[in-house]
Amino acid sequence: MQTRTLKSDSLLLLAAFFWGTTFVAQRMGMDHLGPMTYNALRFALGALTLLPLILTFRVNRVGWGLPHQEDPGGASPTLRLLCGGGLLAGLALFGGASLQQMGLVYTTAGKAGFITSLYVVLVPLAGLLLGHRSNWAVWAGAALAVAGLYLLSVTESFTIARGDLLVLGSAFFWTIHVLLIGYLAQRAHPLHIAGIQFLACAALSLLAAVLFENITLTAIRAAAVAILYAGIFSAGVAFTLQVVCQRTSPPAHAAIVMSLETVFAALAGYLILHERLTPRDLAGCALMFAGLIVVQLPLLLHSSTTRNPSPQPGNARSEQL
Repeated sequence: MQTRTLKSDSLLLLAAFFWGTTFVAQRMGMDHLGPMTYNALRFALGALTLLPLILTFRVNRVGWGLPHQEDPGGASPTLRLLCGGGLLAGLALFGGASLQQMGLVYTTAGKAGFITSLYVVLVPLAGLLLGHRSNWAVWAGAALAVAGLYLLSVTESFTIARGDLLVLGSAFFWTIHVLLIGYLAQRAHPLHIAGIQFLACAALSLLAAVLFENITLTAIRAAAVAILYAGIFSAGVAFTLQVVCQRTSPPAHAAIVMSLETVFAALAGYLILHERLTPRDLAGCALMFAGLIVVQLPLLLHSSTTRNPSPQPGNARSEQL
């Protein structure tokens, strides 16, 4: 199980990379489109990206290690769980993505990045209410990650303005989303969950765009590159990796790894948009990476103490991916 969790964290880190670099695409896309139109196209493309994978795995009957596929005694997830859970995840995704995009209109990107990433702390706090227990490494890692996010993102006096409140609301939706995915990923096919949540989010975003924004083909063509990158890599790949990896990575643990998207956003801004990284920014990046290392310490220590044990009956399954 420890090896499986380490592999999941590596894939979650890849997801964080795609999310972080997508901040550049979001800024470019917002030059031409409203936030609801951008999100509708982004997540619709994400669902379309998954379609070939869903059909391929269905035809080849490839297993994902779910109870109903490997355990003869396991019960298959019902259609009600899959659809209901996917729609709830899509609603949470819509709330988080929409409030974040709208908040960026009224507040700075630095403050928005810090406030959004408060889900790193909110996830373990909410987990306590649900009976989830987090070890010392999770809390220490969360503290380092939040300190790093503060240095990296907050560059002016912190005030709760309209935009700040909108982004704060998105942090609560991201918290709900992480916890929902942690629950659903254990009980249903990852690709199905991802596809349903993308369709739900795209439909809700499109409805809001039709009601409140002006949609033109000229604007969509101008933002095509930004839409393609966000739709394929941020939605289609990264959110699917989140669903798959949270089968073996606890929600609080996963939240810390995924919060590294802020570091990748800063690096992408420096390389692509030529935004300068100050010593304060670099210190924030260092603290966030330190948080990732700390949260991994129990896994690494356990791995070092069990590297050469005598084989014991029943232990082989825990080391399989």
